[in-house]
Amino acid sequence: MISRNINFIDNNSFFLFGPRGTGKSYLLRKRYPDALYLDLLNSDTFLTLSASPESLSTYIPESYTGVIIIDEIQKIPSLLDTVHRLIEEKGYRFIMTGSSARKLRKAGVNLLGGRAYLFQMHPLTASELGDSYDFSKALRFGLLPTLYDRDKDVAPEEYLKSYIATYLKEEIAQEGLTRSLPAFSRFLQAASFSQAEVLNISEVARECSVERKVVENYFSILDDLLIAEKIPVFTRKSKRRLIAHSKFYFFDAGVFRAIRPKGPLDLPEQLDGAALETLVFQELRANIANHNLGYDIYFWRTSDGTEVDFVLYGEHGFIAIEVKRKRNITNRDLAGLKAFSKDYPNAVKYVFCGVTEKRYMDQIEIWPIQDALKNIAKILSP
Repeated sequence: MISRNINFIDNNSFFLFGPRGTGKSYLLRKRYPDALYLDLLNSDTFLTLSASPESLSTYIPESYTGVIIIDEIQKIPSLLDTVHRLIEEKGYRFIMTGSSARKLRKAGVNLLGGRAYLFQMHPLTASELGDSYDFSKALRFGLLPTLYDRDKDVAPEEYLKSYIATYLKEEIAQEGLTRSLPAFSRFLQAASFSQAEVLNISEVARECSVERKVVENYFSILDDLLIAEKIPVFTRKSKRRLIAHSKFYFFDAGVFRAIRPKGPLDLPEQLDGAALETLVFQELRANIANHNLGYDIYFWRTSDGTEVDFVLYGEHGFIAIEVKRKRNITNRDLAGLKAFSKDYPNAVKYVFCGVTEKRYMDQIEIWPIQDALKNIAKILSP
C-alpha cells in the first residue's frame, strides 16, 4: 500500500471529498479496518436509506463505539439530518465520503453545522510515491492511484479512457445533471483546449456548439464533481491593470490527456506544456491540503500579457512560481517573476524547469522540475 500523507483528526467526525478514483474508500478501509461500513452505491443500502433515512440507526449495533463510514454521502443528502441527530444523541463518530458536493449544496444541508471537519482527497503526489515516482509516467498518465497499484495489471491508456466513460455514465447520466450527454461530451473536449489557459467561456461555447449559459452550467458541474477547478487572478493591492478571467485546470494531467482530442495539428509540445503545468498544479493542491498549509492558489497576468503561472498566498507565506519546459533559463524567461517582484518584493520566487541542478538568478530559485515536485511540501512550508 502506498502511504498517503493526508492526516485526519481522530475522535471527530469528518467529511472526505474527492474525485472518483483518488482512493478515498481504499484509504479509509485500510486505516479503519474495524469500522462499520455503509456503501450507498450498494443498491439495497441505497434504497432502504433513501426511503427511510431515520432507519440508519438500525444498521448500528447496540453499544457500538467504533467508526461509522458512509461512502458516497451525496447520494442521500437527507441522511445528514439523521447523522447529525445520532452524533448529538449517541456520540457516534461518522466518516462520510463523497465525489460530489453538488447534491449536498442543492439540498441546502449545512454539513453538520461545523460538527464535522472537511478533508479533500487528491491524486497521488511525488513524495507519496517516493522512489517509485516516475516523472515521465506522471506527465503522460497522471497520478490516479490505480495506475500505481502493483497488484493490478493496468494499461494506463485504457484505464483513463474507462475512467472518463465511467464518470460520464455514473456521475452525469445517472444523476441527470445534463439533458444531453453527447453535448456534454463535446463540451469536455472543447474545455480541454483551455487547460492551463485563461478561460474564455464564449469561445468554448462556440467550439462545442452549445449556448453560453449551458456551458456555464457545464463548468459548474465540473467544479461540483471536483474534476476541474478555475483559479482566479491575484489582485491584492494591484499596481497594474490585470485581466479578469480565471485559468482552468482538469484535476489530473492524465485525465486531461485522456479527454483532449489529438490529431495531426496538435503539437506534442502543446500537450506536454499544459500537462507539465497541470502536474505542478495538482502537486500544489494536494500538498497544501495534505499538510494543512493554508494557501490559496492564484495566477497573475497583466493586460499586456506579463504572467506568473502560480501565486500562493496565505498566512504561512507568499510565493510566486513559474513553470518552464526548457533547460536553458534566460533573463527573458524571468520577466514575469521580475515584474511581479517589483509590485510584491516580499514574495518568494521560484522557477520549476528542465535544469539539472538548482540555481539562483536575481533572487529567484531555479529548481529542476523533478526535484521541485518531490519537495513541494518543504518548499511551501514556513
